[in-house]
Amino acid sequence: MNEVRKNSARTRWASLGISVGLVAITATSVLGQLSDVTQTPNTANAGIHKSYDEQVGIGRGDVSTPDSSMFIIKRDPYRAVRRGRQIFQRKFTHAQGVGPRTQDGVGDIESDASIVAGLADSCASCHGRPRGAAGFGGDVFTRPDSRDAPHLFGLGLQEMLADEITKELRQIRDDAVDAAKASGVPETRALTSKGIEYGAITANPDGSVDTSSVEGVNADLRVRPFFAEGSTISIREFIVGAFNAEMGLESADPDMLAASGGADVVTPSGMMLSGSIDAIDAPPAISDADDPDADGVVDEIPTSNTDYMEFYLLNYFKAGRYQKTREARMGRAILAQVGCTECHIPNLLIESDRRVADVATDFDPTEPGFNRLFATASTRFDAVDDGSGYPTLKVPQGDSFLVERIFANFKRHDLGPDFHERNFDGTTTTHFMTEPLWGVGSTAPYGHDGRSINLVEVILRHGGEAQASRDSFEQLSFAQRSRVLQFLNSLVLFPPDDTASNLNPGDPATPGFPQHGHGSINLGALFNDPTEGE
Repeated sequence: MNEVRKNSARTRWASLGISVGLVAITATSVLGQLSDVTQTPNTANAGIHKSYDEQVGIGRGDVSTPDSSMFIIKRDPYRAVRRGRQIFQRKFTHAQGVGPRTQDGVGDIESDASIVAGLADSCASCHGRPRGAAGFGGDVFTRPDSRDAPHLFGLGLQEMLADEITKELRQIRDDAVDAAKASGVPETRALTSKGIEYGAITANPDGSVDTSSVEGVNADLRVRPFFAEGSTISIREFIVGAFNAEMGLESADPDMLAASGGADVVTPSGMMLSGSIDAIDAPPAISDADDPDADGVVDEIPTSNTDYMEFYLLNYFKAGRYQKTREARMGRAILAQVGCTECHIPNLLIESDRRVADVATDFDPTEPGFNRLFATASTRFDAVDDGSGYPTLKVPQGDSFLVERIFANFKRHDLGPDFHERNFDGTTTTHFMTEPLWGVGSTAPYGHDGRSINLVEVILRHGGEAQASRDSFEQLSFAQRSRVLQFLNSLVLFPPDDTASNLNPGDPATPGFPQHGHGSINLGALFNDPTEGE
């Protein structure tokens, strides 16, 4: 990105009354794991500037209750994102409820593998690379051959795509049932959503449905985008489960509790937990006074903090794109020629985007700071004055959004015995979700178990449904392979506090540049709220 574009970005945001001044890095740096300065005061003043109780606030409340999660999410989304991020990075203490592990690490791991998942004191313990990102880096013993913790870039986009696909597949099924009842004869319909084929269903006049030809998704047609085997529907379930399994922090989440009992619940981030038709796990605690792990601490993850975490991950950055060379462009074309993009579909369209902002991060050869990347942030909300006298409601625009360079198809596949996974009960998992390729240039080693040391090896590990594409890649010339690898290595993750943006371009004149003043992605500038003092 050249200086003209940077100046234009500054002018555009200034014209909206939005500050793009340099944020003090020492006050807002997005480090990997953070304690709070009320617990660990230090001369550098490094850490979270709010106590845990201050982050909890007064609970969920509503849009008319200041300092509640609903009020902050709906009226001050930057502060909600920031608070969610720092809960994600917080190093929890035993006094706040960390540990013990599920059943203190003792019990029947064949029925509950979380017993041996390990014990961390921060989400960033497993999801902390690159520095300060909701990234990758952890390894957990939840399978005999372990599982690697994936990065969380673009998590909200994945949740929305999976939910929209689910709704479309189920509509096809319901239409087929109606047609079969009306005609008195079976109706067979292809299951296709967003160009992805999930086989077919046959509806019978009595309302029953033959799902034997369904492919890549459960018979209930619910796409579960999270975990390698595709077992979890929503960000909220993922958060509550991880807090409990990996950190021993128990939530009495009311949304999951209601949905597990058959209710349909819309979370503060707009995700429908359809308990009337989907199996939703109950949270580990059933009330704020419940203490299932008997550690003497109750209400370890209050509902408000789950709300902030869900909203943070809904709006989390998608992966970036590094240098787009001629060789890399050729590599992308070769990837399609050998058949990889039949499953790793490059772009997918969201019909109704629930986020309030988007960040696009690309290579910029003129950037003098770290990594030569530049991020362009934009808002995706409308400000609505509800006449309350409080700050305006920030309502997601809900328009369509093309998710570029995701390279996924939200479908399970059998990639052959080299990817099959042993379970503690002696069974074998054979089908896994197509892993999105965005960020793949930053996330070695590869595979759900981290057993493939580089991109070549993980591609050659493919078999089963991907055997033909794998063989075609193996037959490429050295130059062709190099082009494919150059393209894949252009799909990168990035450290937010070390990435210049139109909100904070960085200033080479800052003393100590680039260690200080190298720019950052400070979404507060989008909402005219440069810092909360956290």
